Amino acid sequence: MPTDTTAAAASTGQQAAGTSGRKKGRKGRLLVLVLVLALIGGVAYGAYWSVSTVRASFPQTTGSITLEGLSGPVDVRRDGYGIPQIYASSDEDLFMAQGYVQAQDRFYEMDVRRHMTSGRLSEMFGAGQVDNDAFLRTLGWDRIAKQEYEEKLSPATKKYLQAYAKGVNAYLEGKEGKDISLEYAALSFENDYKPGAWTPVDSVAWLKAMAWDLRGNMQDEIDRALLTSRLGPKQIADLYPSYPYDRNKPIVQEGGYDEGSGTFEAEGGSGEGDGSGSELGGGTGAGAEGDAAGFESQLTGLQRVLEDLPTAVGVNGDGIGSNSWVVSGEHTVSGKPLLANDPHLSASLPSVWYQMGLHCRDVSDKCRYDVTGYTFAGMPGVIIGHNQDIAWGLTNSGVDVTDLYLEKITGDGYQYGDKVVPFTTREETIKVAGGASRKIVVRETNNGPLLSDRSDDLVKTGKKAAVDSAAPDRGDGYAVALRWTALDPGRTMDAVFAINRAKDWDDFREASELFEVPSQNLVYADTDNHIGYTLPGKIPTRAEKHDGSVPAPGWDPDYEWTGWVDQDELPYEFDPERGYIVTANQAVVDEDYPYTLTTDWGYGARSQRINDLIQSKIKDGGKISTDDMRQMQLDNSSAVAKLLVPELLKIDVGDPHVREAQKLLEGWDYTQDADSAAAAYFNSVWRNILKLSFGHKLPKEVRVKGQCLWVEPVNTTGPADEAGKVRECGQRSASQAQPDGGDRWFEVVRRLMADEDSEWWTTPKRGTRPAAENRDQLFKRALIDARWELTAKLGKDIDTWSWGRLHRLFLDNQTLGTDGPGFVKFVLNRGPWKLGGGEATVNATGWNAAGGYGVVWVPSMRMVVNLDDLDKSRWINLTGASGHAYNAHYVDQTEKWAEGELLEWAYSEKAVEDSTTDTLVLKP
Repeated sequence: MPTDTTAAAASTGQQAAGTSGRKKGRKGRLLVLVLVLALIGGVAYGAYWSVSTVRASFPQTTGSITLEGLSGPVDVRRDGYGIPQIYASSDEDLFMAQGYVQAQDRFYEMDVRRHMTSGRLSEMFGAGQVDNDAFLRTLGWDRIAKQEYEEKLSPATKKYLQAYAKGVNAYLEGKEGKDISLEYAALSFENDYKPGAWTPVDSVAWLKAMAWDLRGNMQDEIDRALLTSRLGPKQIADLYPSYPYDRNKPIVQEGGYDEGSGTFEAEGGSGEGDGSGSELGGGTGAGAEGDAAGFESQLTGLQRVLEDLPTAVGVNGDGIGSNSWVVSGEHTVSGKPLLANDPHLSASLPSVWYQMGLHCRDVSDKCRYDVTGYTFAGMPGVIIGHNQDIAWGLTNSGVDVTDLYLEKITGDGYQYGDKVVPFTTREETIKVAGGASRKIVVRETNNGPLLSDRSDDLVKTGKKAAVDSAAPDRGDGYAVALRWTALDPGRTMDAVFAINRAKDWDDFREASELFEVPSQNLVYADTDNHIGYTLPGKIPTRAEKHDGSVPAPGWDPDYEWTGWVDQDELPYEFDPERGYIVTANQAVVDEDYPYTLTTDWGYGARSQRINDLIQSKIKDGGKISTDDMRQMQLDNSSAVAKLLVPELLKIDVGDPHVREAQKLLEGWDYTQDADSAAAAYFNSVWRNILKLSFGHKLPKEVRVKGQCLWVEPVNTTGPADEAGKVRECGQRSASQAQPDGGDRWFEVVRRLMADEDSEWWTTPKRGTRPAAENRDQLFKRALIDARWELTAKLGKDIDTWSWGRLHRLFLDNQTLGTDGPGFVKFVLNRGPWKLGGGEATVNATGWNAAGGYGVVWVPSMRMVVNLDDLDKSRWINLTGASGHAYNAHYVDQTEKWAEGELLEWAYSEKAVEDSTTDTLVLKP
């Protein structure tokens, strides 16, 4: 809905009345009135906030403002959703204006992000963040970002970063915190924090946070090691099956690695690799042999640290996915390509993405950009989108670029081969709002920083880590170090600008080579009717005995990284004969590729569904439209329901109340719509199948915190009761516990279906619930348990059940909205929304089956680019352009996002003019 504004008015630098972007009308006035009355009443901090406090930070969107440093006037045109399109005559003016405008809308978010990446959250939020800061200082993101800026980035990129910082600081000049964001007004009651100037390094460091949440299989590496405390090698192998190449296609289907030339050939190759990239869990690193008892060790402590870290762009590495696919013109209504993308990230408020257009009035050597799409507040350029010639999208490749190493510590050094090598050390000072500063010492080995120095648990539990017989004496325990590609300075920031101005496939491929960290799947389309895919990234090679699946012995040189996969050897496709390319976190290449890219691909449930949907549309010469692409993004079909429901319907449940629920599955089309009672019941059955067959058998280190079981003892547990059982309580947060119900668990269950007497299908009697000794008995138990679970949650009457009542999305402000006083949370947070979709569906509204049904991650945005007419492209964001609570654009896209709608996406100057509701002129 367009924003109501007055005519352009303001004098230079003056906030114009009616130009704040807040919707007028009775509802808007009431919201502010209720807020102010509550605050006057002393609900939050016992303080007084006036209407002017609530509205003080709303951006000026009409009139004019003078900015020192501009070389010419810049127009900022906003549409009815507050999405800005910037028009300038030089690159520096364009990016300076981008910094200014993003700061107008999102500076508080930007400020929190830079404090997180630099390990300085304690400066804003006090002593409660010291442990987080210490961990992030140990990683040293801002230190690496500074090296990148000083040593790696091109002069042009540095110029753009400087211009962007200049724009942010022009916005900050002369403003108090309350003039910048409502959150600063809240913080002022706790401490005297004041925002500092923005720097180019602040922008570069955010790439490290993005890389951290897209870092690959580090969580699986931890979990596989932790499972050894209760499960044997065969059981762990059952839970990490190999990728189903026979059923779910990899991304690259045409072409292969050519051993003769040592390059990847898009149109074919010998395909005679050694298959080393195809098997999971085959590593022989530390923990692969020997007594695994007590491995709630270093890795348990590490997991606890990871859970406490603030969410950046994902769920701390779990559940990160994305869909992106491209269809060539031969299969589209327009005759030109269509490209879709929807990255799956944790739900955040405001959204991690910021929509905007960056337009040079005349594209030339002086001003080289005409690009639009999604970027991160705090970073210049566009991350995902299109320019006048090409479009591109990103999904997480899942490539393994992290390894954990156990280190033998001796005095002031660590063992490497037959020598003791001194640590590299540095001292860090953590400033604390309202308290004394803290000092830490960061120690590094040749394999990276010691994460174990940041946790008492890690220090203690290094004494128990399982290793093979060749390991050195553990003495007081092993430490844990992290080797990660993002801890080396790189050139990803250069890649952003190079992609933004690319004109064709060759430009795009050359630019993508700079996209070193994180490794991403890049899909491509252009106005000349070409489509493509490329896998860039700095990807390590390892010695034969080390595949990265479990922690490795740092003292053994044979476990070091041996180099990097050459760019010419990385997989790609260009104009494949089938006419489309799908990337959805599945395997990139087949089993013949000679390098181990990872041992932990996604298992391909989403990607194969997208392949099938495209095939169904184009068979017999059918054509795909922009709206067809949108509909595919909303597909709610459940792959695991198709597998299980026919078997569930064969079970004789006996109890008429359970039978009543079971009948919901008869004739169900496996579509998980928000209003579906069948979807609610099936997902509860699925959750209970997982809990009964796997959850009760997993060690406490991976189960939900606070959920306690009486289990058979192993030597890691406490005293037993008279029946010989011990009580163990889970230790992991509900959003990260196992079994999470993702597509790995789909594959685990699929492979067990034929073995009806597998030990996994057993569960003891609990209360009045029967025991199970085989698959069908366990399925019956799950049908019963699900019926009574939903009765408790949704009521006895199944006619009132719906998936959306269970599967709800809450949008929480990521700082004071999670840890602030109750009324501040009310002010900042929004929701709930009842959603369809589910885990590993194309419409990936993820939930963790171990923890409950609530939405954990979502399609954080959706876009469809039409390369025939770019103005017919469509987009949507999870929230809105604004980070200001009660601004009209705070969550004004969320309802449409939840309904699966897309907004018009203006690109040409005429289309932008037609959609403009507010124009602000920035003057030199």
